[in-house]
Amino acid sequence: MSDTKRDISGQPLARDAMAYVLAGGRGSRLKELTDYRAKPAVYFGGMSRIADFALSNAINSGIRRIGVATQYRAHSLIRHMQRAWNFMRPERNESFDILPASQRNAEQLWYAGTADAVYQNIDIISAHAPKYMVILAGDHIYKMDYEVMLRQHVNSGADVTVGCLVVPRMEATGFGVMKVDKDSVITEFVEKPSDPPGIPGDPGNALASMGIYVFETAFLFEQLRRDAADPGSSRDFGGDIIPYIVKHGKAVAHKFTDSCIRAAEEIEEYWRDVGTLDAYFEANLDLTDVVPKLNMYDREWPIWTDQIIAAPAKFVHDEEGRRGHAISSLISQDCIVSGALAKHSLLFTGVKMGSFSSVDEAVILPYCNIGRGAQLSRVIIDSGVRIPEKLVVGEDPELDAKRFRRTENGVCLITKAMIEALKA
Repeated sequence: MSDTKRDISGQPLARDAMAYVLAGGRGSRLKELTDYRAKPAVYFGGMSRIADFALSNAINSGIRRIGVATQYRAHSLIRHMQRAWNFMRPERNESFDILPASQRNAEQLWYAGTADAVYQNIDIISAHAPKYMVILAGDHIYKMDYEVMLRQHVNSGADVTVGCLVVPRMEATGFGVMKVDKDSVITEFVEKPSDPPGIPGDPGNALASMGIYVFETAFLFEQLRRDAADPGSSRDFGGDIIPYIVKHGKAVAHKFTDSCIRAAEEIEEYWRDVGTLDAYFEANLDLTDVVPKLNMYDREWPIWTDQIIAAPAKFVHDEEGRRGHAISSLISQDCIVSGALAKHSLLFTGVKMGSFSSVDEAVILPYCNIGRGAQLSRVIIDSGVRIPEKLVVGEDPELDAKRFRRTENGVCLITKAMIEALKA
């Protein structure tokens, strides 16, 4: 395994890289939101899907060859990627491959783990002949320049470079944690430790894995083939591939703070795992702040997504008690706020609000209809739901919990099936 350093100042490394996005997760902690879609396909931020963030980071970093491995409930995600990401052109040496778990190996029906999701597609990756592979999780919200991480990887002579978050040490117990030396070489990988190791010179913090890895392609293939031949392996990057390289080769940590993209107004590095309903709700509402923690208006680092052709948002009626208006909210195209109030809320594409209705701290997914007089607070409404007239949610916790999915933080998820049950 490698222990040399090379200075590659000059040409971008991203043009010789392929981004491989692991987007097959069930997302079971998002409950009914992932009954019909994979977690990376869940809507976020008014217009986007969660997977758009990793994909946009790749494009904005200069990577023009991308593969996306899908598995559970993949139709919604595949349809979105076909619509939103069909601008890649092979004549410009660009590619975008959607790689479902399609029983490519006769002896198994699904990807057995994250490493297997790459191993099963070695032939497709080889056809593109990338020199470097950037392995990405498709279910996190963040902005990051992978070129910076590629450059560190080559200059350090690492066999693998692992993207890491700096987190308070005792908050790292739910992550895979890197123990590193003073040169950021990983000396130990610990999965969900009860007493996480601190960072040299910064003992109050720990390095938690982001599920982002950079390899030279040839070396990655060697490791995947070795791992596939091991009957005791779980075929997972975090559980098998990375610990093996830490023990037998050179693994280096890359701090997210070194490559995080921040607009001028953003005061902190923003990364969120929106894997629970409460985390998903809070991350969406972060965007409604006067100075949002994550700037979706950054034209220097856009989040690419499906550009739906639709009419602009509209606000109608101007009478006392029946005035269409929004306060500290994001209102997407094709929305009509008709004599209603949206406050600290996100209305995704095509939401209609009837007169005298109001929403406060609401995440309303596409093409919902809020009936006249409905009063909703601290809610997530799944796409296509028709809220009955005068429905009240957010005032009676016990009643809410009987009718809807209510979280520990008092957020109610409302789906079509739950509304249908009210009519029964």
